[in-house]
Amino acid sequence: MDWEPNARVIDAANISKILLDRELTSVSEFHAWSIANRDQFWQLMIERLGIQFSVAPVTVSDGPPQDTRWLPGAELNIALSCFQGADESVAVVYQTKAGIASMSVAELRAQVQTCAGGLRRLGIGEGDRVAMAMAMSVESVIGYLALVWAGATVVSIADSFAAPEIQNRLTLVGCDTVITQDEIVRGGRRLPMYAKVVEAGARRCIVVDTGGDHAVRPEDIAWNDLFDGDPMVEPAIRSSASHTNLLFSSGTTGVPKVIPWDQSSPIKAATDGFLHQDIHPGDVVAWPTNLGWMMGPWLIYAALLNRATIALSNEVPTSLEFCRFVTNATVNVLGVVPALVRAWRSVPDVEGLDWSAVRVVTSTGEASSVDDMRWLMSVAGAPVIEYCGGTEIGGGYLSSTVVDAFDASTFTTPCFGLDIRLFDDGDESQTEGEVFLVPPSIGLSTELLNRDHQAVYYDGVPAADVPIRRHGDQLRRLANGHYRAMGRSDDTMNLGGVKVSSAEIERVVNLVPGVIESAAVGVPPDGGGPDRLFVFAVAPDCDPGQLRPLIQDAIKADLNPLFKVAEVRLVDAMPRTASAKVMRRTLRDLV
Repeated sequence: MDWEPNARVIDAANISKILLDRELTSVSEFHAWSIANRDQFWQLMIERLGIQFSVAPVTVSDGPPQDTRWLPGAELNIALSCFQGADESVAVVYQTKAGIASMSVAELRAQVQTCAGGLRRLGIGEGDRVAMAMAMSVESVIGYLALVWAGATVVSIADSFAAPEIQNRLTLVGCDTVITQDEIVRGGRRLPMYAKVVEAGARRCIVVDTGGDHAVRPEDIAWNDLFDGDPMVEPAIRSSASHTNLLFSSGTTGVPKVIPWDQSSPIKAATDGFLHQDIHPGDVVAWPTNLGWMMGPWLIYAALLNRATIALSNEVPTSLEFCRFVTNATVNVLGVVPALVRAWRSVPDVEGLDWSAVRVVTSTGEASSVDDMRWLMSVAGAPVIEYCGGTEIGGGYLSSTVVDAFDASTFTTPCFGLDIRLFDDGDESQTEGEVFLVPPSIGLSTELLNRDHQAVYYDGVPAADVPIRRHGDQLRRLANGHYRAMGRSDDTMNLGGVKVSSAEIERVVNLVPGVIESAAVGVPPDGGGPDRLFVFAVAPDCDPGQLRPLIQDAIKADLNPLFKVAEVRLVDAMPRTASAKVMRRTLRDLV
């Protein structure tokens, strides 16, 4: 096993305390208990997280599995539970031109209350939708929590989107006010943000001044002006089912789904952080992300509801400078996407940094490389907890824990309070297939604002002895009961009469000398028949004609001689979504 926890790690782990209190002997036993006793499990986690209610729920859950209502009768504001740490404890550490600065819990709460007061003076209150399109910064954390505190609903938009994509999302949810910033400085480049939002048709902007020379329209408001009046001391109290956040699916396959988070959704994120990422009070948690990807809100809630510290850097995540921030900010829990790790391996001096503060690394976004994650574990001296989920889950459905022994790039357990089933061509499988979730769980969506939820997740699913819901990932269950991610089911192709996932091919191709990154897509030929395999590669020092036989030989030796490479195409970089997933649909369109 690549990770073997020692007695010190096991004794200190959050999950070990749960096992002891419940008189359970193993992670698998705890998972089985959490499924058999879902209400008890979620009540346990609500108590552990210290969620504060103005009116307690009548019960934990009510209704059928496909449409469960969580915490019915409860009234609360989930932002209030984000400030349970000691006033003087650190809530956020962040990068400035002068170095690393910090903000205490008391300071963050005061900033949120004052910002919420400013929002209320603008007429923004309960149920209003306000978009946030900006980098992940201390201002974005304040703005996000202030909107929730004021009873409004955050509309999450990735800072990387072009104006038409921003406009599309604003139109989908009927939102005309956007909190943004004048520009984003990243890697020495100045990238317009406010100008994109204006081009997208935002009627009113609240603009953070980062020092850029950008004039704003008369109808727009300076961020600092929100802080000139009285604070909103008490938060807006709303039902547990009220929306706090509207997020969008990645949108790589057409119009993105609009997925609402309600006031119970953060409980799922924080529960996963407690049990899987093992976040402790006082830990410093970093994850390069933004509010347009679910990991942005996840980071806020998973850190603050667990009384930990959010760490924010404006450095390019693939750079040595970002890695230096991780070590200088004494980050304890570090989140990554596989592409970052791949890039760090080629950056000189990364291995020479002091990674000793890092206790847990966690990876999500797409299937990871075994070699990359073994390298990262050796550098950081910490486990890499794989974490697979989705926006419509509020967190993960499959992960590991620090008390499990495991190999790199594998998962040891479904997430607690949630179970899974594998199906291959409609038949339940014990080895490999498309994953289906077994509802209910806090965090699982029960509505979509622009689609038929029942049709998207439940219609046409295979017959099973329990209700199941579609998710779309492809998994392999290993002989030891652990799992390996095989990519999305819609990224599975038929080569020579054999089904294979893009992830399997890419793992082999990435080992070919000269290849930094690859993406494999299957394209059906005219007239039908098995898919043709096209490989896109980031390999700056290679010739595609010479690279193709090397890739073909590697696939023949390590996978299957029937898998023929139709063509290798070199690209400077892979097209990616806001959550760093490779956009294979775009690559298929190129073919």
